[in-house]
Amino acid sequence: MTHSFKLPPLDIEEYALTNGLRVVLNRDTVAPVVSLAVYYNVGSRNERDDRTGFAHLFEHMMFQGSENVPKAGHFQHIMKAGGTMNGTTSSERTNYYETLPANQLPLGLWLESDRMRSLAVTQENLDNQREAVKEEKRLRYDNQPYGQIFDLINEMIYKNFANSHSTIGSMEHLDEASVEDVQEFFRVYYAPNNAVLVLSGAFETDEAKHLIETYFGDIPSQPLPPDLDVSEPDEVASNYREWEDPLAPFPAFLIGWKIPKRRTPEFNALYLAGKVLYDGDSSRLYQKLVKGEESVIQLFGFTDERRGPSSIFVGAIPKPDKDLSKIRETIMNEIHDLAAHGPTAEEMEKIENQLINDSVRMRQSSMSRAQSIAEYALYDGDPKLINTDLDELLAVTAEQIRHAVGVYLNTENRSLLDVVPSGQG
Repeated sequence: MTHSFKLPPLDIEEYALTNGLRVVLNRDTVAPVVSLAVYYNVGSRNERDDRTGFAHLFEHMMFQGSENVPKAGHFQHIMKAGGTMNGTTSSERTNYYETLPANQLPLGLWLESDRMRSLAVTQENLDNQREAVKEEKRLRYDNQPYGQIFDLINEMIYKNFANSHSTIGSMEHLDEASVEDVQEFFRVYYAPNNAVLVLSGAFETDEAKHLIETYFGDIPSQPLPPDLDVSEPDEVASNYREWEDPLAPFPAFLIGWKIPKRRTPEFNALYLAGKVLYDGDSSRLYQKLVKGEESVIQLFGFTDERRGPSSIFVGAIPKPDKDLSKIRETIMNEIHDLAAHGPTAEEMEKIENQLINDSVRMRQSSMSRAQSIAEYALYDGDPKLINTDLDELLAVTAEQIRHAVGVYLNTENRSLLDVVPSGQG
């Protein structure tokens, strides 16, 4: 793409405490708020094959109180201070974050440091959070139509257990987990030297550094977790599976492809190919299937960005009288066309506008900045990549997109999950 658009660089300062905690400061005084993000280098990819679901269980455990904060106290402190907060788990990391009025920075740092230092890992907390996770699994996965298809497709795409198993994990494994298992997981993965702390927003740098040292400086470091092998063979684990979904009102399908890891030239090209194919109302598949043929109730496409081998999914819930194989043919024809001819000049311009728009919007939120910076610090060891990531994507050419689609998507090396309503298999 030929473009002259340049975002002004964000102010980034990074340093480390003596215990190994990596700190990144992004001062921006436009709004009187500050966001904190604490990213721990542990996700479902780090789990043992007999203890899945631990990374996610921990996200729950981290709100159960610590030495100076009672159960549910974290929420109450943040709400009373006029802030917002949450935590999430992925294959790659577990993160905790809050946005607060600028004068409440000490509160946010104190809360995050107290649970890093002294999480209350008790039998009672383990029991009740285990039940909370089971309830979440019932609500979000087991009792939702199509609720399990993304976990199923991952098992079809990936061969390496680190990549293939679900974040929610096995309820049997959680049942078998002892308090000692959980304490050990906390010791190994929730150490300051396995974490990144990012502040973004309105703060005075010297004061912030003093507070961070005061609250986090004396938390002991731990030996780093074992090295992780997330490598994959090129081929998908399984090409086809039919799955009966007792709750599905209509048949559906999901196609998955294994692609290279995030921030490689191939990944970037495929990420942009995804925008052309399925991102938004003007995308090719939306125009063809939703608008043109009017053959689907819902179309979904998604790029799953990982530090190791990543993936792309495209799927649809067809209208009751429509032929699934014809819809799949339309999808593969568009992929074939993109592999043959690449995106049009108009599509490249649209991608460029979308990328610039997304970057500008992301920078307007202190929380979005904090999270993006934390990812670059944790995954790439370089938080300043936030200042060059847009240029990196804008530099991708139509020819690179065409070539990557030809190699990775326009191929038989893909997984097809057919979802059939119960009794129709």
